[in-house]
Amino acid sequence: MLCQICGKNPATVHFTEIHDNRMSEIHVCERCAEEKGMQSPATQHKFEIADLLAGMVDAMTQTEEERVGHVQCPRCGLLYSSFKETGRLGCADCYTAFQFQLRPLLRRIHGDTRHRGKVPARGGAGATRTRQIQRLHDDLQRSVEREDFEAAAGIRDEIRKLEAELQAQRAGTEGGS
Repeated sequence: MLCQICGKNPATVHFTEIHDNRMSEIHVCERCAEEKGMQSPATQHKFEIADLLAGMVDAMTQTEEERVGHVQCPRCGLLYSSFKETGRLGCADCYTAFQFQLRPLLRRIHGDTRHRGKVPARGGAGATRTRQIQRLHDDLQRSVEREDFEAAAGIRDEIRKLEAELQAQRAGTEGGS
């Protein structure tokens, strides 16, 4: 994309303005942005997602143990306090080790603790059904923990129905290839 002012250089500075529920965007090169006073080298700061996460973690800590950060990942040895400083986890096991601290943070950032992204057009129905079955398994576990066995039985039956549909769909896909 070229600069909307000079039309020569690549646009590297992007501004979005929302006024009266209408959004307008302008894409300019650094030189034009500086000339128009949209950006100056003194005020230019690189945005780091790690800094944002670290700040959110600090704002959300509630217990003394979280503030001290003695929780440690058993695989890579990363301390929770180190994650709070850098905003970066050390390995995949850190998600499990810090799950109690990360859940509220992820919920605040993404609105949920489970990914609910787009589904591929091809084979998407199977992926959607698999996620639905996983959610039902989670619901089943919660019902059993609450000792609500009537609800658990209904959920179990729904899981069996969806798993049978998924198997039939997979068998139809394999047979048609």
